[in-house]
Amino acid sequence: MSDALIIDTCRTPRGIGKQGKGSLAHLHPQHLARTVLEAIRDRNDLDTADVDDIIWGTSSQVQEQSGDLGRMAALDAGYDITASGATLDRFCGSGITTTNYASHAVMAGMEDVVIAGGTEMMSLPKKGMLPMGANNAHLQELHPQSHQGVCADAIATLEGISREALDAHAADSQRKAEIAIKEGRFDRALIPVYNLDGSLALDREEFPRPGTTAESLAKLSASFPAVADYRHEEGSKTFRELINQKFPDLDINHVHHAGNSSGVVDGAAAILITSEDYARAHGMKARARVVATANMGDDPTLMLNAPVPAAKKVLEKAGMTADDIDIWEINEAFAVVSEKFQRDLDLDRSKVNVNGGAMALGHPIGATGAILIGTVLDELERQDKQFGLITMCAAGGMAPAIIIERV
Repeated sequence: MSDALIIDTCRTPRGIGKQGKGSLAHLHPQHLARTVLEAIRDRNDLDTADVDDIIWGTSSQVQEQSGDLGRMAALDAGYDITASGATLDRFCGSGITTTNYASHAVMAGMEDVVIAGGTEMMSLPKKGMLPMGANNAHLQELHPQSHQGVCADAIATLEGISREALDAHAADSQRKAEIAIKEGRFDRALIPVYNLDGSLALDREEFPRPGTTAESLAKLSASFPAVADYRHEEGSKTFRELINQKFPDLDINHVHHAGNSSGVVDGAAAILITSEDYARAHGMKARARVVATANMGDDPTLMLNAPVPAAKKVLEKAGMTADDIDIWEINEAFAVVSEKFQRDLDLDRSKVNVNGGAMALGHPIGATGAILIGTVLDELERQDKQFGLITMCAAGGMAPAIIIERV
């Protein structure tokens, strides 16, 4: 069995995900994917006729993001027509899942060159809010699924985690991101995005709010009380009622807001994975290898609690303990997710989300996992460390996880 080697990673900057405000919002999603696919090819002198597959993650596969973005973006990037592509959806976990699947194919000996990654344009117009599984009344009776923000507030209430603790966590994410940007820690992975006419669209992170403090966050109003009482159609259950269907005595304390939740952004990322034989034959120097991967499901009603069991599962598969991990990355979908993760695993916080997370930098859903893998690899190299673990919550009560080793 071959090791799955990570040769390179790259990503776009994250642009504000709102029409008329974000510097990437006017572009087609294929354009963002094309940008990173071109970069991963050109940076590594890759013959795209050798690419066995492109496995891409996109959560909202509607409108411009529909129609197998992985294949279409590869054609747009000028890849050889023999380079196949597929697009998958594991909600927020899509970008880790594409990397996991790519590594599985290489480790099994079925493929030698696979590109993983993802794209999400959160600036695309959205329809009204719907609960997960809203189109299946029977499923909602079995497993009521609400809105992610309301779930985050419900978890914070059940865990007794205060608004103050979450705001302090969010302010620290902004502080770490500000340092990382000033020190150029993202520069190796960051690929500027250009318009079709050659003019620059964006070459920097657009979402962070440097100077954010816990005191300034304390002034923000909670985002989800009104959402909790939203009814998407007459006779349907509210998001609050869906959670109370399973937790009837839970009086939700609303503690999340725009400042301690993940940012709405546009972005794309790509990861080049090869077999050992291919890398050796083509003079490619691996930056990391995939040690282990795992998937985990948890309560779909609370939705966001699977990262802890996913981390435990992938550690067990690798024959490792938490003490073996040098750098942790847990997606900051909401402050409670990463705060609970660190508490439950009793982690050294100096090793977690070292360069800030989605509360400061944003969360382009289908791309985020691939972005985080690249971020961890860059940080392992910067600190001269060995092992990194990346995981994130996903809708439906899931979490993929991956451990990589710098080589």
